[in-house]
Amino acid sequence: MTHQTFNFEVSGHQIELHAYVAEGSKDRDSVLIFPGGGYQNLSVDREGVSVAHAYLERGLNAFVLHYAVGTEYVYPSHLTDASFAITYIKSHAEDFGIDPERIFTVGFSAGGHLSGSMAILHKDPEVLSALGIEKGDNKPCGAILAYPVVSAMVATHEGSFARLAGKPFADIDAKEREELSLECNVDEDSAPVFIWHTSEDPAVPMLGSLRLTEAYYSIGRAVTLHVYPYGPHGIALANEQSSCGNPNWIQPLAENWVDESVRWIKTVKSY
Repeated sequence: MTHQTFNFEVSGHQIELHAYVAEGSKDRDSVLIFPGGGYQNLSVDREGVSVAHAYLERGLNAFVLHYAVGTEYVYPSHLTDASFAITYIKSHAEDFGIDPERIFTVGFSAGGHLSGSMAILHKDPEVLSALGIEKGDNKPCGAILAYPVVSAMVATHEGSFARLAGKPFADIDAKEREELSLECNVDEDSAPVFIWHTSEDPAVPMLGSLRLTEAYYSIGRAVTLHVYPYGPHGIALANEQSSCGNPNWIQPLAENWVDESVRWIKTVKSY
């Protein structure tokens, strides 16, 4: 395995992309990972590096994006960062030993919102214009959303949406809330999604995941939802590897999500 770090300037700020590539790989499926952190910080070790290694062990090459976070970065800044990363990876697919049409995004919590945004909001004209790309250039083959922040229409995580909008949550008007809510923007051009959540999650209630599943189902788009009964928010791989010694983050049922997502990836048709 080789690990490479790339630094880029996107729209006037710095981002960092880490590549985890198996030696001698060719035309592999791959994942682009977005750690969570409420769009305020990034849980890189638990929801980035450990996840990249988990996918690498299962035959996929992996990338971890350190997208810009903090109060000064509002929508669509994060989507622009992620879109730049996927187009860069696609354009260097041969170097990374991957299939450029088989890149999947994986995101946790607020990173789950970003992964979902890549699946659903990828054609945002502001993003396409900022990067000088065409519609579809930044679209993933599919998206995996782990205990995601989804909706500003119901209580999922007000802090994430306040940072996305750059204002207190109470000041976000109905139109803006709808624009930022994934379930309100699903259409025929949305990429397939694999969603998983735990029913015990107190920080980001699973209602958003249910709403998003319903939105996909209502128009006949491919969606997979796994709801595990136990586990708090932020369990990452749900095993000892990502637990940092916290026994509550070890959840044997939820740990199955990685293998389930890999099986799902193998069923998704290239667009």
